[in-house]
Amino acid sequence: MYSLWSTASALIFAALASSVLSHPSIESTQLPLLIWHGLGDRFDADGIKAVATLAEKINPGTYVYPIHLSDDGGSDRTATFYGNVTEQVQQVCEDIAAHPVLSTAPALNALGFSQGGLFLRVYAQRCNSTPLWNLVTYGSPHNGISDFTGCKAGDWLCKGAMTLLRSNAWSSLAQSRLVPAQYYREINDTTLEPTDDYLEYSNLLADVNNERELKNMTYAERLAALNKLVMIEFADDTTVIPKESQWFSEVNGTSKEITPLRERSIYKEDWIGLKKLDEKEGLEFRKTPGDHMQIGEGELNKTFEEWFGPIKKYGTLTLQDSQSKGSLEL
Repeated sequence: MYSLWSTASALIFAALASSVLSHPSIESTQLPLLIWHGLGDRFDADGIKAVATLAEKINPGTYVYPIHLSDDGGSDRTATFYGNVTEQVQQVCEDIAAHPVLSTAPALNALGFSQGGLFLRVYAQRCNSTPLWNLVTYGSPHNGISDFTGCKAGDWLCKGAMTLLRSNAWSSLAQSRLVPAQYYREINDTTLEPTDDYLEYSNLLADVNNERELKNMTYAERLAALNKLVMIEFADDTTVIPKESQWFSEVNGTSKEITPLRERSIYKEDWIGLKKLDEKEGLEFRKTPGDHMQIGEGELNKTFEEWFGPIKKYGTLTLQDSQSKGSLEL
């Protein structure tokens, strides 16, 4: 099931509001930070603003860019339910390529919440106009979702989307207009292979996970060029089903048997570059307590300190993508 987490920003905001932060001035180069929020949220929500403020306090000099599909917060929230994700990511690619700060940076760090983390990976694989350096995802359904759940009372935007999803997730309408349908994934519980409907009709996930017979090796090259992909799973998640999707694991819907990423073909045959990334110690599996988007006080502090610090910590920043900006010697 996949429930809607419009209260996620409030949860983050509450966790951060009481934080007392004290950090000395850091004289170094900070990479800009992209933040992509999740389903039912909006770029101008208090929680996202609090995350941006925290990023700047932990690492002074960080330019934070909350990704948005509209300058109007309400329309941006609507776009988390309704829209073609391929077109949405392309819009983000174009926005970044035209941005005076983001387009001239040598690389970008990125933080994705829930579906926003998946979409940031799509950015890295499909366009990467300015390459990503570290990508951290919280509760992101990298291996898709297997079911949908209900909506909050009175959330008619959500209820309308879920009604259409349950009627036929593989219809052209669902796959071109309903955002969660585009990372819905079906498998045969006997063979653990994706269903024919999924492989044929999936607008997003089957493509970006290179599950079809014809592979796009540019996806693998670009993802492997990341410095770090950090996948953080919520230990008690009841929203992203199966929660193990957050680590690219496969789950048998009947037996509940879990096949970890490293035992799957997507890794062994390196369909999207995860094996190569892992071999250079660039793949991180982390777990945090709580349900979906219940981020405890101090959790984000650690993330910003460990993964989004000044690039002098990283030594030489070498970008291997075909659209590379070169390298930074620090």
